Amino acid sequence: MTHRPLSGKTVALLHPAWHSCGTYRVVLGQIAAWRALGADVYPIAVSSDPGFAPKNRRMWRGFAEATPELDEGPRYFAGAPFYAVLGPRFLRHVLWPYIHGDQAVVRIGMTERAIFSQGVEARAFDLVHCNHFFLMPAARRLAKGRAPILLDSHDLQARQFVLMNEHMPWLSPRVGYDAMLAQELREMRGADLLIHLNAREHDEFRALLPEKTHALLYPAVPEAPTGPGGGDIILVASNNSANVDSVIWFLRHVLPLAPGIEVAIVGNVDAGVKARAPTEYDANRAFFRGRVPDPAAVYANARLALLPTIDGHGLSIKTVEAMASGLPIVATPLALRGMGEAAFALARVDVAEGAEDFASALRAAAARPAPGEAERQSSAARAFYDAHFSQAAYERNLLRLAAPLLWD
Repeated sequence: MTHRPLSGKTVALLHPAWHSCGTYRVVLGQIAAWRALGADVYPIAVSSDPGFAPKNRRMWRGFAEATPELDEGPRYFAGAPFYAVLGPRFLRHVLWPYIHGDQAVVRIGMTERAIFSQGVEARAFDLVHCNHFFLMPAARRLAKGRAPILLDSHDLQARQFVLMNEHMPWLSPRVGYDAMLAQELREMRGADLLIHLNAREHDEFRALLPEKTHALLYPAVPEAPTGPGGGDIILVASNNSANVDSVIWFLRHVLPLAPGIEVAIVGNVDAGVKARAPTEYDANRAFFRGRVPDPAAVYANARLALLPTIDGHGLSIKTVEAMASGLPIVATPLALRGMGEAAFALARVDVAEGAEDFASALRAAAARPAPGEAERQSSAARAFYDAHFSQAAYERNLLRLAAPLLWD
């Protein structure tokens, strides 16, 4: 973008200290967009684990090594030192409900006690872009009651927390959905604009918080290469509960119905599958490639992308990446959630519900000739990505939403 309308504006961009996941890729798109628009961006990674004070570089080393993309500009950190979690107030009001399954209170509590990198908190920001409700305590500190706060909700988190808790040995009585949702909504009320990544999420939060201003803003997802192509049938997944459930379902119920087909399962989902379904993991060990240093190469050298999603909420970044690659896709309906009806009608996107239908679609797609680079570049899926999820589309829409906050 040659026109830089936000030159002279300073934006604090708060995000969880996560990597190898959809949220991290969304954050990279946000940083790139603010910079393209001319803003001076302060990306601040916030940890929800104890001991991650900014000066403790040893604790941050793993995150820094896993996120080389953030080295393109200054890095900033925030996290609570160990001593901050030893006080009686933390033990009573944060740790006690957490061991009963309150995923919301522990994330809020850790953010409230976070220390910022030197100089960050003293800076006067024109806007604070906050990712996830549980980072709102940090956003309010940086806004100082003057700068507007734009909050990216990243799905209805109370639902995600319930999914996470299904496999955790929490004490009874367990904290439930309603209690965590109440905390989520309370934090969100402090933002000036709530932006949502998919249509379903947008409609749900409008109903839950009708007094707030909401906007639907599809994220910028980095382009995936459309070639040169190769022989791999790929399944990309990170190690979260929904992805683990989906990969286990695929191995247990779909793959036996597609004999002879080899699948490259890419991402750190291997650890979750190994822990929860060791039999399926051992039987298919050769298919797991783990976390790879260059995810783009996975799409570049593939011929077909699989999205056997049976669990999860919010927009699926894996689905968007597959669309960007122009690859043929076999997906469950849930993989296309939040994208609207047009996504279900795209050519070479086979939507299959149930194991037998998915296996049948997989066998048929695997038997077709691999698409060439030109075919992938001109595919309907790639065109859908360009119109809704490209960096250019995100920058236009972000500027439209931010302008009233910055100049009103």
